[in-house]
Amino acid sequence: MNLTNLFDEIARVDPEVYDRVDARRGVINRFARMGSRLAAAAVPVALGGLFNKAYGQQLPTNVLEVLNFALSLEHLESRFYQTAVGTPGLVPAKDKITVIRDHEMKHVTFLQQAITSAGGTPVAEGKYDFTGKGTFPNVFSDYKQFLQVAQAFEDTGVGAYKGQASALKSSNALLTYALQIHSVEGRHAAHIRFIRMVNGYAKVKPWIVGDDNTKGTPTERIYQRESDHRQVLINLRGIGGYDVGDAATSSFDEPLHKDEVLAIVKPFLA
Repeated sequence: MNLTNLFDEIARVDPEVYDRVDARRGVINRFARMGSRLAAAAVPVALGGLFNKAYGQQLPTNVLEVLNFALSLEHLESRFYQTAVGTPGLVPAKDKITVIRDHEMKHVTFLQQAITSAGGTPVAEGKYDFTGKGTFPNVFSDYKQFLQVAQAFEDTGVGAYKGQASALKSSNALLTYALQIHSVEGRHAAHIRFIRMVNGYAKVKPWIVGDDNTKGTPTERIYQRESDHRQVLINLRGIGGYDVGDAATSSFDEPLHKDEVLAIVKPFLA
């Protein structure tokens, strides 16, 4: 989960938040313009200030719960990659898994500081079972199996974003900034898939095509709607009189709703 999810979930529990923030349009525009130019350490302070502007006080309890829910998921992903990189002989020396690990660790730090800046208490890191209750028993001894789980986590994150993104359409500045961050998350997923593809570990591409041959497997739930040829109620399979084949499903990722994401990650919680 990334910054986009946070704003989407906040809008879900408090639909009027953007009305209050947009009344101070200058604050939003300044926050959006910061982008990559803003030092990572300063982002949580800016975000906390933005929330304080919106509410005029400490964040409501339900909004802080949303931020802590996101942090709990980031803790899981961060620990997953830290464990993998720290396991001798698992990750090849030149693999970019270390880059993904660093990104996830920064996400954790970002959320912790953002929650503190907003007057909350960050949730502590939990305990995890990355075997998925024995479904992936060799996740940290078999590189192929590690990548399978990594792909599941990354594809779930991308689907979770789309499942919550609609709330951001009321604020173009926030949507633009959040999409920049989301594109990095998408590249994580594409990289994991590329490694699996070029090494012949799985019949996948850097993007999702249909259910990705996952029917009957433990990761099937992630791709349950990926064979849908429709987008915005339009059947793309024969659009314009052309049979576009796999492009009808591989052009778009399908959404995963919050309850679906929770069900997917539940086996990985100890």
